[in-house]
Amino acid sequence: MGLFDSIFGKKKKILDPFDMSILKTDVHSHLIPGIDDGAQTLDDSIQLIRELNAMGYSKFITTPHIMSDFYKNTPETILGGLEKVRERIEEEGLKVEIEAAAEYYMDFEFEAKIKEEKLLTFGDNYLLFEVSYFNKPEGFERIVFDLQTAGYKPMLAHVERYPFWYGDWEKYERFKELGVYFQLNIMSLGGHYGGQTKKVAEELIDKGMIDLIGSDLHNMNHIESMKKAICEEYLHKIASSENLLNYKL
Repeated sequence: MGLFDSIFGKKKKILDPFDMSILKTDVHSHLIPGIDDGAQTLDDSIQLIRELNAMGYSKFITTPHIMSDFYKNTPETILGGLEKVRERIEEEGLKVEIEAAAEYYMDFEFEAKIKEEKLLTFGDNYLLFEVSYFNKPEGFERIVFDLQTAGYKPMLAHVERYPFWYGDWEKYERFKELGVYFQLNIMSLGGHYGGQTKKVAEELIDKGMIDLIGSDLHNMNHIESMKKAICEEYLHKIASSENLLNYKL
């Protein structure tokens, strides 16, 4: 290590863009137009899909929000929108696959949905869910148990983005003991959500806790952040892991 590195720390590595065709599948995005805060038109959807395809992705499992107060989507609205995107993909001659699940928000209606509805999942019955960024969720372990009892495999979306758990490694380990899968946003590794989120994302990778990586793509600004992130050392590290579920979807 040189004098500069010894004083200021290890020099950051910027690598060539990782070839995402190795992963093949992106899980967690907002590509169905007009139903949440992601793509707003079919043209938006196709533009985003083209950009991801240029990075190497050939399959997408897109996950619109389902939130009681904001995005009152249902399996019907999501799957209906999916068919429109598929039709447009075929018209454009794009050689990609697209499926849909959902990103469920752990709110006051979520527990009822678990008991009353057939929820949208992907792969081996994985169910993507998120919690508030501002308040620790109440009843987290109970809801995880309810999901598992109903036959779902709970996957916590962008696990690195919840500041109230930062530094609480016993909490992350507890979730893993409960059987919760962890999804990480690729953009976190490029600093899109801030330096602290980037640091937590890297530590989760170092500890071998990440099961799935995804774009969480909403718009073209996110494309620019993705292009930055796929050159990061930690993206290369996690994307090269054969333990990632992306390879199996």
